[in-house]
Order: sequence, then C-alpha cells, then structure tokens
Amino acid sequence: MDPKSVLNFANDEGVKFVDLRFTDLPGSWQHISFPISQLTEESFMEGFGFDAAGIRGWASSGESDLLVIPDPSRFWIDPFFEEPTLCLFANVVDPVTRLGYHYDPRSVAGRAEAYLRSTGIAEVAYFGPEAEFFIFDHVSFRNEPHHAFFRFDSGEGNWTSGNPNENLGFHLRTKEGYVPVPPFDSLQDLRSEIALNLEAVGISPECHHHEVASGGQCEINFRFASMLTTADNLMLFKYIVRNTALQYGKSATFMPKPLYGDNGSGMHCHQSLWKNGQSLFGGDQYADLSETALYYIGGLLKHAPAVVAFAAPTTNSYKRLVPGDEAPVSLAYSARNRSAAIRVPMLPKNPKTKRIEFRPPDPSCNPYLALSAMLMAGLDGIVNKIHPGEPLERNLEAAQQRHIRQLPASLEEALVALEADHEFLLQGGVFTQEIITRYIAYKREREVHALRLRPHPIEFQLYFDV
Repeated sequence: MDPKSVLNFANDEGVKFVDLRFTDLPGSWQHISFPISQLTEESFMEGFGFDAAGIRGWASSGESDLLVIPDPSRFWIDPFFEEPTLCLFANVVDPVTRLGYHYDPRSVAGRAEAYLRSTGIAEVAYFGPEAEFFIFDHVSFRNEPHHAFFRFDSGEGNWTSGNPNENLGFHLRTKEGYVPVPPFDSLQDLRSEIALNLEAVGISPECHHHEVASGGQCEINFRFASMLTTADNLMLFKYIVRNTALQYGKSATFMPKPLYGDNGSGMHCHQSLWKNGQSLFGGDQYADLSETALYYIGGLLKHAPAVVAFAAPTTNSYKRLVPGDEAPVSLAYSARNRSAAIRVPMLPKNPKTKRIEFRPPDPSCNPYLALSAMLMAGLDGIVNKIHPGEPLERNLEAAQQRHIRQLPASLEEALVALEADHEFLLQGGVFTQEIITRYIAYKREREVHALRLRPHPIEFQLYFDV
C-alpha cells in the first residue's frame, strides 16, 4: 500500500483519529494518537516528533527527541476504540541521521530482512509462531517490603474456594483436558471472538483450542508470514487477545509460567528460508531436509544460549525451561523427539511444507528481537557450514548420557551467554553493540536483580524457623 491508499481508506471509513504503534525495548506496545487531519502524504516521509524519554530501555534525556514514521504497508481500524481510529505500525527514526533509531526493535527486524537478501542465500524467511496464553477470571498481585502476594482465579481451576466448577478444573488439571469439548472447555466463545477480531485487523487465524494446563490455557494459531510481518502480527495478536478477554470481564496473560505444577506457555517458532518461490529447506538429508536446512539448524543450536536471552527473556521463562518438564532444553534436533530444542515436523512429503521448529521461545519475548536473533543464528550456520551433528532420536535421559549441551538455567546465564556470543548478531549492522549492551543492562537491573534482592514466599516456609 502507498500513503494515498491509506488516506483514501481513512476517508471512506470516516476515521477521526490516527494511532501510531511502536515497541519499547522489552517488547510492549506504545502508541501516540493524532486527529486524522494531521495525517498527510508528507507524514509518511517526515513523521511525527515525540519525546521518547519515558520509553522503557530507550533514550536518555539528552537524546529523547525522536521521530515516529508511519508504515503505509499495514493499517486497520481498531476494534476496541469508541471513535473510528486508523492504526498503523511505525518505525522510530533519529531526527538528525534519519536512520532507524538504534534502540527501536522494529528497525532491527527490518535490517535483518535486508541482510538476508544481501547475502544472496534467500529472499524471504517465513516464521509461524504458536503463542500460548492463559485466560483468568481474576488476577491480583502486590509487592511491598513487608507484604507480597499473587492470586488468580479461573472457573477451570480446582484451587478456587467455592468454585462451582471444581470438578471441571480437576479434569483439566490431571492433563486429561488438552482439547476437551465444553463444558470442560469453557472458553470456546471467547476464542472464537478473538479469531473474528484477528480477521478484522488482517490476521488470518487457523485452528484454536484449549491447551494442556488448567486455569484456561489456550492456543490460537495464525498463518505464517515473512519475519517482519510475523513480528507485527504477534504484537497485534497479543493486543487483540488481551482486549477481547477484557470485554469478557477476564484477564489474559502471556507470562510463560504463571501456574506452579502445571504446563507453562511456550511459543514454538516454525521457520524456513525461500528463494525464487521455492523452499530451501526441503531435500534428501535427514527427515527430508536439505543441507542448507541442516546448516541453519547447526547455527541455531550453536548460538541458542545467546538467542534465548531474546527468545525466553524473563526470569519467569526459566521456570518453564526445566529439564524433564514440558519444555525442551536439550540443544539437539529430532524429527520426533519433543525433548529436543529443534523439531522437524514430519508432514506429507512436500518441499514447500518443509520447515524446522525451534521450541524454547515463549510469548513474553519482544518478537522483533527474538525472530531476528533466530534468523541471524541460522544464517551464521549456513555461511560457516555449521553441521548440527547427529539427531537426537531418544528421550531426555539419552541426551544427558550423550552429554548434549543444555540451555541456560536462568535469565542471568542467558545474558552471560549473549555477552560472550553476539558477533553473529552484528553482521550487516542488524543488531548494534548499543542495543545489545542496553538490553543486557536493562534486563539485569530491572528483572534479574529485582528478583534476586526480594525474599520469596517459599523462603518463609523453608527458613522462618531456622
């Protein structure tokens, strides 16, 4: 689409406001709204000035004046605003250099796609994420020096005092309820409403279903797309899920592990490279993969400890990534073994469907940074012909016997890995040293240290009487 098409659409729809969406460093959406009269064809070149000093992980006060540039390729009417509002993704630009702002995650993803094309290896990288989430009836939490708690309730959980659906919750809690029919699945209508809202904003939903965990865990898949489009779709997907749940009087969370003793929420990422309209991943090697696909796997496995600093980016992520639990931590690949970090889906033999699935990521990630890091790791494997070795055809115990490398056990370990291994991210100027350094510092100060310094409720149970 071009700017004129955007303006014609706004006029036809009787739009009153334009809302520009951009993403902070941790991965949350931010927005600025203007009367629609301020959006002109020149706006798509000149942008809008704004003060970015308050954006998490971004500018200091000395460099806070930035430009937000609307992207005309994607626009929609917000389904939740009362006044007709046109929404566009936006890139953040330095007003002096007119280059993408070095802390803007969406600019990183744009540079990653440009770098892919510049290598001549492929023209497009397709990604298809499976972002799981929980829907709770009520959520509350508080952290004070003398008082800390969290509480959530769900009609599908058996922990709620006086819950009339307690037996239903027990059914799901015992993991007999992966894809149950109602009444055990009480969220069918809500998921269907989410799917309709996704269609209304240009995202093509595929299947949706209940997930394994009790307490309303769900999955709604949407169609794969190019890397930047997929990252955009993930931001919009999370927005639609949260706001639709709110309309139902519920709360949605993409927190990886909110519930102790039950499954967490992952975001398995299917990915493949294409050139001249053909997949580069289909071939005659292991599991019908090409040599290119094996090298891509090799790069992703080699750099996985650093990649998960972006793809599993919270302290809570590593309560899901636990050996022997539901999430894969063995840095290996397999066609069938789901304890391996990379799975090769065994679909009907068709080169166009051949892809690999990276399983450690979770939906708390900033998708622009996480998908870019995965792509850069895979490309490094192709460029340097990094073979992944033998596949893992047995279980986790076999992996331990073979001394297969494991993912980091904490966010701090992942950040240490990123400090030691990020040269592959700097290729083509995709990531900058500034954003990597800022990201590591932000995560340590705001998340790792924040958790490390606070007493945990379980410590009172363990140690109060020592």
